[in-house]
Amino acid sequence: MTVEVRIGVQNVSREVVIESAQSPGEVAKAVAASIDKGASLSLTDDKGRVTVVPAGALAYVQIGESEKRGVGFGNS
Repeated sequence: MTVEVRIGVQNVSREVVIESAQSPGEVAKAVAASIDKGASLSLTDDKGRVTVVPAGALAYVQIGESEKRGVGFGNS
């Protein structure tokens, strides 16, 4: 199961979107720890890439399950 994480960054018009193999609880704990400590938020996506956002620049973080995408014709 992958989790979609959308991160809003202050003064940036586009949000950062990553697919993570971490659970929603693990992502929420990482966000809370980052804010509490004033440290950068560091998340790894499902392909092993690391995204780092300074805690002071976080506007919002949305955590939700990714939708399964069908392949081919006739997928509803």
